[in-house]
Amino acid sequence: MKQNTNYDKVKLLRFGDLGDERGSLIVVEGERDVPFAIQRVFYIYGSDATVMRGQHANRNTEFVLVNVAGKSKVRVDDGLGREQVYHLDQPNTGIYIPRMVWKDMYDFSPDSVLLVLCSEHYDGEEYIRDYEAFRAEMARESESDR
Repeated sequence: MKQNTNYDKVKLLRFGDLGDERGSLIVVEGERDVPFAIQRVFYIYGSDATVMRGQHANRNTEFVLVNVAGKSKVRVDDGLGREQVYHLDQPNTGIYIPRMVWKDMYDFSPDSVLLVLCSEHYDGEEYIRDYEAFRAEMARESESDR
């Protein structure tokens, strides 16, 4: 069975610190530091360690997640049995998540601010929010790729 190649594109990104004696300055530019033009930005804060966010895959949207304050964990899953957990705890480190990869964000520290950069404007129709439906779609895609 062929594995989802988008899952293989998930990666940690390191952003340069352009700061000086006055403090840190991290710059993130679309199509340079992240592999897409940034169309939407939002951030998550005020979630405690017991809260699970995300819990979806997207047919079209790519994401970069950066904990600009505090820390959290991000679990990515290809729907075919592979998963990995990333620890976001530095404001100059992000995780790139391409389309059709399941994502869960959790274990937020009390001071966590999770910045999310998106390749697309919001469209609720392109979200897959049911994990079993995602797994079935990935299995069909994997079968058709053989």
